[in-house]
Amino acid sequence: MSERTDFLQWFDDEWRPAEVALHNGDAEPRRALWSTKDPVTVFGAWKTAKTSAEADPLFDLLAKAFSDCTSSDVELLSADAIGDFAYTIGYEHSSVSWNGEPRTYTLRVTQLYRKENDTWKVFHRHGDELT
Repeated sequence: MSERTDFLQWFDDEWRPAEVALHNGDAEPRRALWSTKDPVTVFGAWKTAKTSAEADPLFDLLAKAFSDCTSSDVELLSADAIGDFAYTIGYEHSSVSWNGEPRTYTLRVTQLYRKENDTWKVFHRHGDELT
């Protein structure tokens, strides 16, 4: 298998289910996929974090607001992996409850990944709502 194919398999097997879990109020699967080694940045649609220490509680904040995920899909536009670095660019389409209110939205998202101890970890996310 190619590096890209291996990475995309990880993305499908690990990242996608972690996002569904977050949208159902469980931050742990997402937290497990994020680097704890700075630099770590989140330029989120609702909140921003500039270090791993800031990102960690952000995941809990998001999980507390999300519930009742009825749809979560990632439409990858571009992705690649070369050595210990990878990226994804795409749209995240979600239907969830946000603070108890049903909401459907699409985010434009770019993420950067690096291998740490032979496993992929996210270290940067930039997402904004597509209007």
